[in-house]
Amino acid sequence: MEIFSRMYQQKLERSILKDDEGSLLTSIVLILTESDLLDRDSSRRLIEFVGWCKEYRINILTIYVSLIDVDPDISGRIYNELQLKITDILKGVDAEINLITIGGGEQLLKTSDSTSMQINLSLGYGGKKELTRAFKDIMTQIDTGELTPEEIDESVIEENLLIRYEPDLVIRSGGKRLADFLIWQSVYSEIYFTDVSWMNFRKLDLLRAIRDFQKRQRRFGK
Repeated sequence: MEIFSRMYQQKLERSILKDDEGSLLTSIVLILTESDLLDRDSSRRLIEFVGWCKEYRINILTIYVSLIDVDPDISGRIYNELQLKITDILKGVDAEINLITIGGGEQLLKTSDSTSMQINLSLGYGGKKELTRAFKDIMTQIDTGELTPEEIDESVIEENLLIRYEPDLVIRSGGKRLADFLIWQSVYSEIYFTDVSWMNFRKLDLLRAIRDFQKRQRRFGK
């Protein structure tokens, strides 16, 4: 079975790399849960995933980790533990790494001059919070006279978001339900669900997601 699996993986790789349309896939969002990253083997899996993305020319990787909605003290401890762990995991990765903190701030964890890859990390900071923050910032700009209500349009809202790009593909492993992450930005993104859990996620599963993306006819709301 392992031989057939390798043969199938090689076939997918050849198909993806020769597909000119495949070059359009440059950004991926990966949605995980806190339990995925707390697993003892999660470090190896995440580093492997970053390496696979580099191999297939994914320039922007955004990782969203949903946190359970429990007592603030408990969720705060989980957040601190995850932040330390994921920072430690990615310290050897050659990429620019940005962390979106739980309060909606941004923290540059690492820069890189040798690669164009950018990794965004969001721990529990979902789309509802991001949009609420953006609207508050816009209201402040109106109060100070920087903006008028008539000037508010889609571009103004996008300028006040923390993540200012539209991902090509959103991958949700081990589940059938999306988080509220990037509500605005992912409206035209392709969504890929897989029953494979994060710890069982293989390079082959990423290849399947990419090939599925390449076969879709994107309409961007039209």
